[in-house]
Amino acid sequence: MNIVCLLFAMIMASARASIKTESCKDLIRGIMTTFGKTRIEPLRKELIKSNNAVKDLTKRFNTQLQTIKDQKTVVYTRWGKKTCPSNAEMVYSGFVGGSHYTHPGSAAEPLCLPSDPQWGVYKDGIDGLKAFVFGAEYETHHYNYYFRGMHDHDVPCAVCLVRDRSVVKMFPARKTCYSGWKLEYQRYLMAGHINSQAASKYTCVDHHPDAVHGGRPNMNGKLFFFVEAVCGSLKCPPYVNGRELICAVCSRR
Repeated sequence: MNIVCLLFAMIMASARASIKTESCKDLIRGIMTTFGKTRIEPLRKELIKSNNAVKDLTKRFNTQLQTIKDQKTVVYTRWGKKTCPSNAEMVYSGFVGGSHYTHPGSAAEPLCLPSDPQWGVYKDGIDGLKAFVFGAEYETHHYNYYFRGMHDHDVPCAVCLVRDRSVVKMFPARKTCYSGWKLEYQRYLMAGHINSQAASKYTCVDHHPDAVHGGRPNMNGKLFFFVEAVCGSLKCPPYVNGRELICAVCSRR
């Protein structure tokens, strides 16, 4: 309405009409009387056209804003679970794989292998001139309430996508996130055994673990043990000698 008044005021000014004491309503009535409907109609159409252009521009801006928002995404692996948290989209679920715990030349990090693998050019048969990937098992025995009955079971995983986030990080020795961060999942820090020949990577495994169906036999491969704090160069307090460490996976905008 302010734009309409301004345009009408400009027309009246060019016609040398005083608008100092007239309201917008009176101004419009005066213009209708002075110029007639035939002179006003083109102006009205131009105003409608301009208004539609503003609406279209606003719609395009909102669409682009949503696109930018959607582009702010992070992807992380939820170790020990077949599903993602309710705030995340599941990219895929699968099985944890990695190098055998006895192989000194093995890769350190675990893999989240999809349950629907594809193949390139291949030759069947193990010839010993390759790197290997094995399945993974929990080596938890009966030491932990949450993992009771999970010993030797195969480990699942899920790759999860969270929108409107720009970074995700695993915080060791925490079960809650720092200010400004949002919890994705939490609980136990796990890695290979200290006497294993293979290198391993500290991995945050969910505190309500799932197991791969049919994965109960003890086949070994990539093994996940709880991680304990050892005092010395590690400061105690705040840490406690022999206490299992927890972890939290957190994201932020």
